[in-house]
Amino acid sequence: MKEYKNTVRVVDGNVEKALRKFKKKITTSGLLEDVRKKETYEKPTTKRKRKKGAAKSRWQKKLREQALPKKLY
Repeated sequence: MKEYKNTVRVVDGNVEKALRKFKKKITTSGLLEDVRKKETYEKPTTKRKRKKGAAKSRWQKKLREQALPKKLY
Protein backbone atom coordinates (compact mmCIF):
# COMPACT_ATOMS: atom_id res chain seq x y z
CA MET A 1 0.00 0.00 0.00
CA LYS A 2 1.33 3.41 -0.96
CA GLU A 3 1.80 5.92 1.87
CA TYR A 4 0.95 9.53 1.21
CA LYS A 5 2.26 12.57 3.04
CA ASN A 6 -0.97 13.69 4.74
CA THR A 7 -2.80 10.51 5.67
CA VAL A 8 -4.82 9.56 8.71
CA ARG A 9 -5.95 6.06 9.61
CA VAL A 10 -9.46 5.45 10.90
CA VAL A 11 -9.27 3.43 14.11
CA ASP A 12 -12.32 1.56 15.43
CA GLY A 13 -14.63 3.28 12.94
CA ASN A 14 -14.07 6.69 14.55
CA VAL A 15 -14.32 8.80 11.41
CA GLU A 16 -14.95 12.09 13.21
CA LYS A 17 -11.69 11.84 15.14
CA ALA A 18 -9.77 10.93 11.98
CA LEU A 19 -11.34 13.87 10.14
CA ARG A 20 -10.29 16.28 12.91
CA LYS A 21 -6.73 14.95 12.79
CA PHE A 22 -6.67 15.25 9.00
CA LYS A 23 -7.90 18.86 9.08
CA LYS A 24 -5.22 19.72 11.65
CA LYS A 25 -2.49 18.11 9.51
CA ILE A 26 -3.65 19.99 6.41
CA THR A 27 -3.75 23.38 8.15
CA THR A 28 -0.37 22.96 9.85
CA SER A 29 1.31 21.90 6.61
CA GLY A 30 0.01 25.01 4.82
CA LEU A 31 -1.61 22.97 2.07
CA LEU A 32 -5.03 24.51 2.65
CA GLU A 33 -3.69 28.03 2.15
CA ASP A 34 -1.99 27.00 -1.11
CA VAL A 35 -5.17 25.44 -2.44
CA ARG A 36 -7.24 28.51 -1.58
CA LYS A 37 -4.64 30.76 -3.16
CA LYS A 38 -4.70 28.77 -6.40
CA GLU A 39 -8.52 28.60 -6.64
CA THR A 40 -8.68 31.81 -8.65
CA TYR A 41 -6.24 33.42 -11.05
CA GLU A 42 -4.25 36.32 -9.67
CA LYS A 43 -2.91 38.83 -12.17
CA PRO A 44 0.84 39.42 -12.04
CA THR A 45 0.38 43.08 -11.11
CA THR A 46 -1.90 42.13 -8.22
CA LYS A 47 0.60 39.53 -7.06
CA ARG A 48 3.42 42.11 -7.12
CA LYS A 49 1.31 44.62 -5.19
CA ARG A 50 0.42 42.01 -2.56
CA LYS A 51 4.03 40.94 -2.12
CA LYS A 52 5.21 44.55 -1.96
CA GLY A 53 2.60 45.36 0.69
CA ALA A 54 3.64 42.32 2.74
CA ALA A 55 7.30 43.36 2.52
CA LYS A 56 6.38 46.90 3.57
CA SER A 57 4.46 45.65 6.61
CA ARG A 58 7.36 43.36 7.58
CA TRP A 59 9.73 46.33 7.34
CA GLN A 60 7.42 48.51 9.45
CA LYS A 61 7.23 45.76 12.08
CA LYS A 62 11.01 45.46 12.14
CA LEU A 63 11.38 49.22 12.60
CA ARG A 64 8.81 49.21 15.43
CA GLU A 65 10.70 46.44 17.23
CA GLN A 66 14.00 48.31 16.92
CA ALA A 67 12.63 51.69 17.99
CA LEU A 68 13.58 53.14 21.33
CA PRO A 69 10.84 53.16 23.96
CA LYS A 70 8.93 56.40 24.46
CA LYS A 71 9.86 58.57 27.40
CA LEU A 72 7.50 58.15 30.32
CA TYR A 73 7.76 61.60 31.92
